[in-house]
Amino acid sequence: MTLHIPFDNSYAALPDAFYARLDPTPVKTPSMIAWNKALATELGITGQSADVFAGNTVPQGAIPLAQLYAGHQFGSYNPQLGDGRAILLGEVIDQSGQRRDIQLKGSGPTPYSRMGDGRAWLGPVLREYVISEAMHALGIPTTRALAAVGTGQPVLREQGPLPGAVLTRIASSHLRVGTFQIFAHRGQIDELKTLTDYAIARHYPDADGPMGLLAGVCQAQADLVASWMSVGFIHGVMNTDNCTISGETIDYGPCAFMDGYHEGRVFSSIDQTGRYAYGNQPRIAVWNMAQLATALLQLFDDKEAAVEEATTIVHKMPEQLQTAWLHRFGAKIGLTNPTAQDQPLIEELLTLMQNDGADFTNTFAALGTDNARDQFTDRDAFDAWDQKRHSRTDPTAIEIMAKANPKIIPRNHRIEAMIDAAVNGDMAPFERLTKALGTPYAITDDALHKPPTQSEIVPATFCGT
Repeated sequence: MTLHIPFDNSYAALPDAFYARLDPTPVKTPSMIAWNKALATELGITGQSADVFAGNTVPQGAIPLAQLYAGHQFGSYNPQLGDGRAILLGEVIDQSGQRRDIQLKGSGPTPYSRMGDGRAWLGPVLREYVISEAMHALGIPTTRALAAVGTGQPVLREQGPLPGAVLTRIASSHLRVGTFQIFAHRGQIDELKTLTDYAIARHYPDADGPMGLLAGVCQAQADLVASWMSVGFIHGVMNTDNCTISGETIDYGPCAFMDGYHEGRVFSSIDQTGRYAYGNQPRIAVWNMAQLATALLQLFDDKEAAVEEATTIVHKMPEQLQTAWLHRFGAKIGLTNPTAQDQPLIEELLTLMQNDGADFTNTFAALGTDNARDQFTDRDAFDAWDQKRHSRTDPTAIEIMAKANPKIIPRNHRIEAMIDAAVNGDMAPFERLTKALGTPYAITDDALHKPPTQSEIVPATFCGT
């Protein structure tokens, strides 16, 4: 069937200052590796084409461009970043009436490549495909993967030549905090206002001006980070250029899911100070929103009043995060309507898990069964805690926990094994993992829910660029 994408582009209608227009760079021999048929249907896309999703052919209606943005990276401001290896083909209106971006990642160099080759190798492409789709199945806002295409040509990385690939990423938009920062930093107030109006119309149509936008993004990010925490997810690179206005998870470079619980857990090889450790993620989310607020302040003549309003909005965010966290973790231990008085009970379990090295996912999945205490060496301590939990739960607790506690996550050792197999031409582990992660609240593959053995532990993750 001939490929048809019903493009309805809006970002390309913004001023030229927002992007650089260019086509993707063709590759040698494109071949389809993975195709998300269900997502294609949702987007109104019919047919498929390796040539299009590798960047060799620009489909009818597309307006290819690389987006401009800046960002704080590990706390230091970089005045110009932008899509250095990605091209936005355009947008579609999906079956539910929502506008969605279609972007190629690994599609060649752009004016923002900063001497990079603009390419991606197979490992990070499959990693993002699997994990982003797993996050969607978990019910967590995220970008998604439509296609993975082999390029037929190698890319050179520290490990040597590796097979090249291109990912087709779907997002409700690719607007980031860094998109606002670059225009604010440059003093381009007209462009900043245009961007703000565009973001409000696209994502927060009920927002009352820039401060309404800020409030909306703060709430969305609070909900997002709480959802990450509830499944043991560590983003690993929460820079402001990876913080979306929509409240979707974006950039699955050095991310990871915890096995044994520890609040200070870090996997990202580039996070040397633990800035983006598991337990630091709420604090960083607030910091990122403060950077968005700082950018939006440039739109106001009365700076003093604007600073006061923005400060109130950002200072409210820790409370929003705590409320969202309590809602998520309360459900994980079977509480119908958790209150602040239940927080010590949740924290006591987390402390027991950290002291015992208990597996995060499997401990919560086992609550309400006879297997829960087997996750601990100090079973008496767990039994004492569980007795307290029972005093707070009701007959619906089992049902509540079943919906809140996944039984399978994209464990690091399984992701790495899948990539190793794919590099050697074996796609069976990719297909097996993708299928199992599509139903995370049920065990459909006994082996995939198990934590790693000592020899299987993956201690560090890498961005893959």
